[in-house]
Amino acid sequence: MLSAGDDLISISVDGPRAAQSVARQLRAAADWIDVVAGIDSVVVRFDLAALDREAAGKLIQRASIEAFEENLPPAEHYEIPVTYGGDFGPELMSICEHLQLSKSELIELHTAREYEVDMIGFTPGFAYIGGLDPRLDVPRLQEPRVRVEAGSVGIAGGRTGLYALQGPGGWPLIGRTSFELFRPNSARIFTLQPGAMVRFVDASHQ
Repeated sequence: MLSAGDDLISISVDGPRAAQSVARQLRAAADWIDVVAGIDSVVVRFDLAALDREAAGKLIQRASIEAFEENLPPAEHYEIPVTYGGDFGPELMSICEHLQLSKSELIELHTAREYEVDMIGFTPGFAYIGGLDPRLDVPRLQEPRVRVEAGSVGIAGGRTGLYALQGPGGWPLIGRTSFELFRPNSARIFTLQPGAMVRFVDASHQ
């Protein structure tokens, strides 16, 4: 455990699924001000007026041990079809030029491996997906868009980003998916959760 401030304690964990498990145990252990699960850490904010640092640390340590002993359910696996380029992926060709790749080479690299969802954030349901091939590393747009359509697929900074909802965004877009990322009538309205495994499939010619 590391002190991240007078009323903050940070815990290092082994990946997104472990972070979610620790966060669940912590939320059940006490009435914290906030518990935030990241990619490889969990940060707890507590009320100094109600709980001193030593007592908070003991509760966090106990909950963390219980989480690490928890049998995590198997990771969920999804295949996500992507229509690459054209109006759905306006930056695809400029990325290809920048990286000196053909369109087919870029698509092949992007669909060649299975990825883990690192975290959800930025906008509701937006999935940060790690493990992008280093050959596809590009920066974000200098001027973010005011509107990005739901289902858009972007790459930047070694990750793929999936827009579950329409909204602003600064990721270079390479395509769009028809996969149901947002399910408003479901008990879990956003399909992808941290720790899920995804594989992109080229749907450009379907």
